[in-house]
Amino acid sequence: MTKAFGEDTVNVKRVGIIGVGEIGRAIVTGLCDGGDTSPEVFLSPRGARTAAELSERYEGVQVCAANQVVVDRSELVIIAVRPHDRSEALAGLRVDDDKIVVNVMTGVGNDDLRRMLATDAPLVRAIPLPAIRERASVTVTCPSHPVVDSLFDHLGGVLPVEDEAAFNVFSALTGTLTTHYWYVATLTSWAVGRGVPSDVADRYVRSLFQGVGRALSDESRSLHQLAGDHETPRGNNERIRTTWFTAANAEALGRALDDLVAHLESR
Repeated sequence: MTKAFGEDTVNVKRVGIIGVGEIGRAIVTGLCDGGDTSPEVFLSPRGARTAAELSERYEGVQVCAANQVVVDRSELVIIAVRPHDRSEALAGLRVDDDKIVVNVMTGVGNDDLRRMLATDAPLVRAIPLPAIRERASVTVTCPSHPVVDSLFDHLGGVLPVEDEAAFNVFSALTGTLTTHYWYVATLTSWAVGRGVPSDVADRYVRSLFQGVGRALSDESRSLHQLAGDHETPRGNNERIRTTWFTAANAEALGRALDDLVAHLESR
């Protein structure tokens, strides 16, 4: 059963979002859909089309004339602009020390953001994913903060970490999502190349990996156990795993993740 917003949580009544793209939209949807109560939400004029759509859909969502108005009206402010737009979007922004700021900009550390905002307000990094719109995704936060953790717990779960080194590891893991989609798309293309109609291949591959997603919800078995339970000795699954996903393949993936972490730590 979905809890109403604020039930068994540290409640926040006014949330502001600066930068209304895919993640901003998902946060608003998660906050406003399916509950008896939801906070007031104030949106920046950035992403005007999306912001206007959300304000029309939800009674408690308003589009503000400027980013400063978003900050002034909110208790908790989520900064979700693209990292390379942050200087323009946040220039001159005044953030009082009694606000709470959530930084969801990829690769932008809290020290960098604090210097830019010149504030002593609590700053928390977070990695919300689009599935929070259905309240079905765990969000990593750093450092732990009761109000922020409560907000994301309501949106599907929260995983607080205490240092940015660990946070960057989770950020790197998040960077593998489109690789998974590309893998699935490659399987579909292969089937089409073998004469299977495109729509049929697409339907089957989607169904195949939706089943994998459901299996992942069984936390009583480790990931290696899940893999083993789906294999038979000398069977099809074992053949592909051992001939394609070799030790060298796994090491290459590890190196790519190490390089991404190094990149994130250097920013």
